[in-house]
Amino acid sequence: MLTKRIIPCLDVKCGRVVKGLRFESIRDAGDPIELAERYAAQGADELVFLDITASAERRETIMSLVSKVAGVLDIPFTVGGGISTVQEARRILLAGADKVAVNTAAVKNPELITGMRDLFGRQCVVVAIDAKRNYDITKETNVLDGRYWFEVFVYGGKKETGIDAIEWAKKAQQMGAGEILLTSIDMDGTKNGYDLLLTRQVTRSVSIPVIASGGCGSAQHMADIFRDSDVDAALAASIFHYEENGVVGVKRILKEQGVSIRL
Repeated sequence: MLTKRIIPCLDVKCGRVVKGLRFESIRDAGDPIELAERYAAQGADELVFLDITASAERRETIMSLVSKVAGVLDIPFTVGGGISTVQEARRILLAGADKVAVNTAAVKNPELITGMRDLFGRQCVVVAIDAKRNYDITKETNVLDGRYWFEVFVYGGKKETGIDAIEWAKKAQQMGAGEILLTSIDMDGTKNGYDLLLTRQVTRSVSIPVIASGGCGSAQHMADIFRDSDVDAALAASIFHYEENGVVGVKRILKEQGVSIRL
């Protein structure tokens, strides 16, 4: 049995780690370098760094900060936010990242995924998908129970695309994605648990690893998503930024519940 990965996420705005509710109501959570070092020491399997306003502000990721965070890590490091060309992805990797996550630019130009795969290898390419329920069921897409479907959003969750998230996940894999970072906008920051239906739909549609994101408020939520879906990893922010147990505490609880975890 493959071990499941636990991944803290650093959502970065203006050089600080922040956390919001459904991509809004942003509040400060700390210094990214200090948090990265802490999570690595606690046993995080990987770390994700997302410059959450880069795409909306039409700018590149803060390269100097990426380099500083990479300098305190000895675990796999994924960076995303505002990356729109293969050249920008290359600079991120040279700054110390192991993987590059693309979202808005990949939706606008799916060939970017293929270009990154061809140059860096599939293992370096993460396609981030921010999805939200859409209750307009007149569109011909994957309507669930006749009620809603999952729509892809871009520019930090601020702009709808009309693209079905399940179909986009399939296409991302075909274009060369090595992994999908799947975030539920509906659940983000709620601490009510991951979106199980969205996660199941995507994991059943692709064969590449999927990281569940959005809504984690406890170790139990991670145990639930591992038990009830085929995700390879669970990403969280709030339970690591603001809770006392940290990564090691979460992993111990998961181990007790029979989840295959690296301690």
